[in-house]
Amino acid sequence: MKLQDKVAVVTGAGSGMGKEIAKLFAQEGARVVLADIVADSLNQVVAQIKASGGTAIDVVTNVAKEEDIQNLIDTAVNTFGSLDVLINNAGIMDKMTAAADVTDDLWERVFAVNVTGPMRAIRKALPIMIQQGKGVIVNTASVGGLFGSRAGVAYTASKHAVVGLTKNVGYQYAKMGIRCNAIAPGGVETNISADLANIDMSALGVQQAMLGMNINPRTGQPSEIAKVALFLASDESSFVNGTVITADAGWTAY
Repeated sequence: MKLQDKVAVVTGAGSGMGKEIAKLFAQEGARVVLADIVADSLNQVVAQIKASGGTAIDVVTNVAKEEDIQNLIDTAVNTFGSLDVLINNAGIMDKMTAAADVTDDLWERVFAVNVTGPMRAIRKALPIMIQQGKGVIVNTASVGGLFGSRAGVAYTASKHAVVGLTKNVGYQYAKMGIRCNAIAPGGVETNISADLANIDMSALGVQQAMLGMNINPRTGQPSEIAKVALFLASDESSFVNGTVITADAGWTAY
């Protein structure tokens, strides 16, 4: 059991990578607090975890709202007594919108979920982890946060911000026993791809973002990303801090 008796919060846990992370963490002995904006999905995942003998609770959370983040972390600590692992996984795409076409609303919505939400969760978690003298934070970035045109301008900028957030927190709190890393997945089969429905495939942003898809060796499964998250959350990665692990089947190695 790599996470025996650890308390882990996982956002975006109702589906995709977050769901698989929560299930795997529970299998490895963690007491998991699942957060998502969709209550029905959360209930189903919690039921699956409990049916397998795991320990989990759900907290309906909109990560773009400060009060929801406060409630999420408070619930974890009040229920289980600590917070050992924070997985900032919730995220949204931007319909591959290019810079000339991006609206303020789209830009602000993407940043609210992808950047401000993780920042607030980290801000809330850090005093708890500092007092404990230990803690692990894992952020879901993207290959879009390492390169310039794997998505639209808002998503690309937001995931670059997640990488910067990760490195800053990882270094500045390292001597306090806290590690902060990120995962940069390539193409993964999740429902975030629903963002691509009903978009104009002839639009500049879409065409430019799709140029490299033909060199992608394959798409990944959410369970494969969950295994990377488990490594980063466990003591097996004790010397890994402030960095980004790319998980993309070699796509960006070309």
